[in-house]
Amino acid sequence: MSEKNESRTQAIRGYVDGKIQWLWGLPENQRRAELAKLRRGIGHAPGELPDLWGGLLQGMPASFYGTNGPSHEEWTVYLALTLYALHQQSNDTVCVSQPGCTLGRAVRRLAEQTVASGQDWTESSILRRFNALATAEEITEISHHLRGMIQLLRAAKPDSIPLDYPQLAGDLYQYQFVDGAPNVRLRWGRDLYASPTEKTKENEKEN
Repeated sequence: MSEKNESRTQAIRGYVDGKIQWLWGLPENQRRAELAKLRRGIGHAPGELPDLWGGLLQGMPASFYGTNGPSHEEWTVYLALTLYALHQQSNDTVCVSQPGCTLGRAVRRLAEQTVASGQDWTESSILRRFNALATAEEITEISHHLRGMIQLLRAAKPDSIPLDYPQLAGDLYQYQFVDGAPNVRLRWGRDLYASPTEKTKENEKEN
């Protein structure tokens, strides 16, 4: 990835993080209403639903704007925030976006929870769904597979499995570039197969 794209990735992460913090700064009833609006955007393209314009576009840097349809940046922000709203549904007390809970790590937790006692987590059907996501090429295809994965994370028992949405946004942005997608896939794979000890060490570095 070029230095420009790396810088833009950081800007996107910051923007998505700021939007999530803004949502949690709202009174509960207003936050619920804003999240409900965002959920209605799932399956649509950026800009299609006027009700979402304020929540998504207010404060967005003009450099994120596309000139001929939605830009990579606009698609990234749109997917990250609408999927966050889906994940947050029916959870009014705890924010499901948590730093360090990368997509690979979240899927590993989900896979470990969905296998029978004594069965290896790598035999979980969750991995087939994750592989389909990781090999998707077009942004709407990625959105489709990611939506299904988020629904599974939300439905996990006893509690929803959190996800780092600013990090996911950065991944989605880089994934849209030919030279960025392989790096994102490799990062997901590393996080998926990292041992618990390695995950702990990595968390300590991040903190």
